[in-house]
Amino acid sequence: MIEILRTRRSIRKYERKAIDTGVTEVLKEAILRCPSSRGINPWSFIFVDDRNLIQKLSQAKKNGAGFLRDAALCIVVLGDETKSDVWVEDCSIASIVVQLIAHSLGLGTCWIQIRNRFYDDKKTSEAYIQELLGIPERERVECLISLGYPGETKASIPKEQLEYDKIKYNRYR
Repeated sequence: MIEILRTRRSIRKYERKAIDTGVTEVLKEAILRCPSSRGINPWSFIFVDDRNLIQKLSQAKKNGAGFLRDAALCIVVLGDETKSDVWVEDCSIASIVVQLIAHSLGLGTCWIQIRNRFYDDKKTSEAYIQELLGIPERERVECLISLGYPGETKASIPKEQLEYDKIKYNRYR
């Protein structure tokens, strides 16, 4: 697992290559096995591989989502706020776990923040996606995850560049 963490990077360029069904099935299983507070599992996921829908999802916010248009797959991560007050945390856990699994399977991924972001001056990114995909209001959109075979290579961050000063022992000071 440490090697996966050492080598995983956010990938924003993808090869034009479909993801094998077997790989997608592993991703589905992995995301559904993720832990959640009190085992409530307030999340649900939409796996989008329709090129037209991916293109439209790439326009969900003003900046930082355009690269999605080249991804082979997009996972829309939803949380039912009526089921749990910690749906954001539960969705975040599922999001990172599926990214780590995807990396272990040779895929590149990138988190695209949606909650608290804007499509335009009048509409949130969340409202845009809810309308586009027919998502009920109680299902909040935490993020999109782009997935595909990497079209770029990024070096690992050297251990010496890690921010060890962010780790404290026993007390903050």
